[in-house]
Amino acid sequence: MHNLLNRRSFLVSGLALAASGQTALAETVGSVRYNFGSAFSSRSKSRLRYKGKKMVKYRTREKPGTIIIDTSKRKLYFVLKNGRAMRYGVGVGRAGFNWSGTARIRRKAEWPGWRPPAEMIERERAKGRDLPEYMPGGPNNPLGARALYLFQGKRDTLYRIHGTNQPQTIGGAVSSGCIRMINEEVIDLYRRVRMGAKVIVI
Repeated sequence: MHNLLNRRSFLVSGLALAASGQTALAETVGSVRYNFGSAFSSRSKSRLRYKGKKMVKYRTREKPGTIIIDTSKRKLYFVLKNGRAMRYGVGVGRAGFNWSGTARIRRKAEWPGWRPPAEMIERERAKGRDLPEYMPGGPNNPLGARALYLFQGKRDTLYRIHGTNQPQTIGGAVSSGCIRMINEEVIDLYRRVRMGAKVIVI
């Protein structure tokens, strides 16, 4: 199964989704093709009041290529030139797990595997839920289609910007500190971001 997940191809169509104007994305993992547009339906968008990524005016002194995450607004901004940014909706850390600071992206992964931290495994076990020590990448993995790994110096913060198999959580404070995005949008961000990019969480 793990080998099948590693043999994948990326397919991007040029059709716009009628509801949001976003690019329709599909990706083949192993022998299964996943349409991300259908995974985040107009019904779920209406419930979350989130209409998809959008280019917006955005004033900042940070250089283009910087990521700024406003946790109170549940928004991620990818800074562009000429006072603009690409804005995405995100899910953020729940009470007690929210954080702020500056980091750098030192690793990028497609369909990443998930290795829960020991403290998370213990915390969930106390709730009666057993987490695996490792879960290979794929559509059922909580990290979703892409992951950007946040480091401070050479230290892995254990926080990620990643996709999700629970698109209904976007806009909420739901995670253990990681920043969640819907899969089609984390794929878009992944293609824009360069290694070493600065990430500011406020």
